[in-house]
Amino acid sequence: MDKQRETERAADGKSFAWRSDDFQLYGPAAAEADAVFQAPGFWKDAWIRFRRNKGAVFGLICIIVIVVLSLAGPALSDYTYYGQITQQQNLAPRIPILENLGIFDGTYILHTTTGDVVRNGYLEQGFGDVYYWFGSDTLGRDLWTRTWMGARISLYIALVAVLCDMAVGMVYGLLSGYYGGKADLLLQRFAEIVNSIPSLVIVTLLLIVLAPGLQTITLALILTGWVGMSRIARAQMLKLKQQEFVLASRTLGAKPRRIIFREILPNSISQMITNTMFSVPSAIFTEAFLSFVGLGVPAPMCSLGSLISDAYRVFTIYPYQILPPVIVLALLMMSFNLLGDGLRDALDPKMKQL
Repeated sequence: MDKQRETERAADGKSFAWRSDDFQLYGPAAAEADAVFQAPGFWKDAWIRFRRNKGAVFGLICIIVIVVLSLAGPALSDYTYYGQITQQQNLAPRIPILENLGIFDGTYILHTTTGDVVRNGYLEQGFGDVYYWFGSDTLGRDLWTRTWMGARISLYIALVAVLCDMAVGMVYGLLSGYYGGKADLLLQRFAEIVNSIPSLVIVTLLLIVLAPGLQTITLALILTGWVGMSRIARAQMLKLKQQEFVLASRTLGAKPRRIIFREILPNSISQMITNTMFSVPSAIFTEAFLSFVGLGVPAPMCSLGSLISDAYRVFTIYPYQILPPVIVLALLMMSFNLLGDGLRDALDPKMKQL
């Protein structure tokens, strides 16, 4: 239209011409091109939703801090988790620099029948250059080192629970749901039998054959901890195996192994990860309970449960001894629960609306 005029004929037969300056653009002179944004991937979008969950981020930070302290904490102390100094038993927490502020200076209140007595074992026994950051127990062992060594046991149990769920329960449930029929019937009846036997009974039976220790608890978790994950994996398989993309893969000649682990598993891994995070606190609590009742790791090894059991006997006299393992155990279990909630909301946003 800028170079030539376009002539048209009106209703009355007269001709007229359109000029290039008859119209003006409304708004900016130059139209801006629309920006094309690429939609974020599934995992990137899940990470964005996860970061918005402050509780989940707090739980993840707590887990990272506990992992770092469990690995590096014992090296920060001059004591070992098994070393006994009977002259330095039952000392209250004492931390450099903080003692100058009047806190954690080795002072504690001893409750007696005649009244409360303020005691400081460091000053009474002349331990001027001795420091126990969490105090010492009844045998003169450093509670700082023993607490973080016990946290290692709990983290080891968490790792075993994750591997057990992912390696045994996931494969068991996927195979059961994929083949169905009599195979699914037999596999599910076996899982129900295993799930009906309490873990404590299995551990007790294993103690008759095996020596009590971490290996026995690990074996007990492997024998019973996979049932919950197998049910989640089976449900996901039954939900997805009739979908169109599975039918297309089967039509193209894909083998069952490829369909299970390359087609169905990636589409259900988010629910399995979420379920795994919720099974970790249960496994940690099981180990702590077994250690508390004397069925856990043998001395001189320690776990959070055995530390709580030892401190429980002198709780009324030295209450500070029970605080470090209780706080670490509570933070660890709470953090995994918060992390599980955050992963559930991030990986499956529809669940948050239910």
